[in-house]
Amino acid sequence: MSQETIKKKRKLKDFGDGDPKTRMMLMVISIIGGFLIWYLMTLVPSINTFLASPKQVWAALLAESAADGRYFKDISISLQRVLIGFGLAFIASIPVAFLMGWYPKVRNIVEPWIQFFRTIPPIALIPLVILAMGLGEPPKYTIIFIAAFLVMVVTIYQGIKEVDKTLVKAAYTFGATDKDLFFDIMIPASFPYILVGARLGMAASLTTLIAAELTGTTFGLGARIQGAQQFMDTAIVLLGIITIGVIGFVLDKILLLIEKKLTMWK
Repeated sequence: MSQETIKKKRKLKDFGDGDPKTRMMLMVISIIGGFLIWYLMTLVPSINTFLASPKQVWAALLAESAADGRYFKDISISLQRVLIGFGLAFIASIPVAFLMGWYPKVRNIVEPWIQFFRTIPPIALIPLVILAMGLGEPPKYTIIFIAAFLVMVVTIYQGIKEVDKTLVKAAYTFGATDKDLFFDIMIPASFPYILVGARLGMAASLTTLIAAELTGTTFGLGARIQGAQQFMDTAIVLLGIITIGVIGFVLDKILLLIEKKLTMWK
């Protein structure tokens, strides 16, 4: 091989996460840079009228934390709604997705409705849900359930469709039954998609939280944001938004860690 050919050789693209220390350093720089840009933007008076500064949000956090524990109660109630709605959706989406992938007749019956409801924002269903269930906790769980279920069932079903057909043919060649095929090939092969679906479902649950809390509630981050909006208290509004973002970030990291632990065999 000539020297010129060696120079022309391209280095193989690395799609890994990179060095942990470098990754952590870049994340810290990114966060600090984001807060700095936020602070500089709020120095403009016209922007500060609708965008509270980091100092104002910090003051709001201290005040909310000190005042009768309202802030932490809002977090616990909203987190409960998200986890219950998400948990029910996760339990329901797995069998529905596998039935769609395993039986063409079920797929042909169910898939049009899945695609139909997937295009409808969950907030549009609030009036019907309220009329059907009232203003208690069930309608909030229902709205979150719908949003998470539709995302997860589509993702998991797509994973079942992507199962390597060569594995299926090889299994049949060696005399595998449908039961063997399902438990030994379909479930392991689609398992990563189940975990990815869980992460997307959790994100959908959190993004639907405020819409779910439009069904009438006193406590919850969504309710706090809506109440603060009426009084133009942008510091409380931003505090609620940031809190939801932090909760989502932490939950996503937990699910990502579970995904890495359970898919080490890949």
